[in-house]
Amino acid sequence: MTETTEIDRAHAAMQAAPEDDAARLRFYERLAEGEVFVLLQEDPGADSVAPEVVEVAGQSHVLVFDRIERLSSFSGGAAPYAGLSGRELARMLAGQETGLALNLDVAPSAMLIGPEGVDWLARTLDAAPTEVETRLRELTAPFDLPGGLLEALDRKLAQAAGLADCAYLAGAVAEDGARGLLLAFVGTAPGAEAALARAVGEALTFSGLETGGIDVTHLAAGSDMAARLARVGLRFDLPRPEVRTAPGSDPGMDPDKPPRLR
Repeated sequence: MTETTEIDRAHAAMQAAPEDDAARLRFYERLAEGEVFVLLQEDPGADSVAPEVVEVAGQSHVLVFDRIERLSSFSGGAAPYAGLSGRELARMLAGQETGLALNLDVAPSAMLIGPEGVDWLARTLDAAPTEVETRLRELTAPFDLPGGLLEALDRKLAQAAGLADCAYLAGAVAEDGARGLLLAFVGTAPGAEAALARAVGEALTFSGLETGGIDVTHLAAGSDMAARLARVGLRFDLPRPEVRTAPGSDPGMDPDKPPRLR
């Protein structure tokens, strides 16, 4: 029996409700978060790869699949490929006037994503809420929570293993009286601030919310502010990181050395 993947399910939901922005956003979220496999012209080089490209209506599209088996089925057997996240691929292709041919001819989720869609996805993945250092007059329980926000944050922060100890979501009143939501990360790992900000931005955007609807800050464990937030905020515990002895062996799967498309 042919496997039905997360991409297949998200694509079917999007096709069934073409006017539903939430369904469309969920599809692109699955594409960004999942591992994809790019069909290559030849075995990858030390730091670059040459993807196979198909021309459709005069537009170039990189051939990409959400399962190696689907790539092999399309190519008629074993073929060179690079495995990476949809997020990485969108950023690599942004601005190159190149689209994606997803699961072409081998799955119900087969579709073409034009260059404008790739560029939009890359911009969306780089969106992040404002990091604040403003003195606050009051911290409260979170108020006026947009629908879907808690589920989106919980899903996204569950993937941020090891980037912080925990996070608190609270209502915040600034000294000038402005009211809003504050997400405070406690015990943030050195250098992880940008990654966490992007994760929050993705949670907001893929839920159909504005990135300006929430502010982000980082606190030391044991600080007075962290103690105040623990009393009134909603807590999110980030998972502990998995211990790995070596990066993945597939081409493009070393997180410290992503491939460069050429």
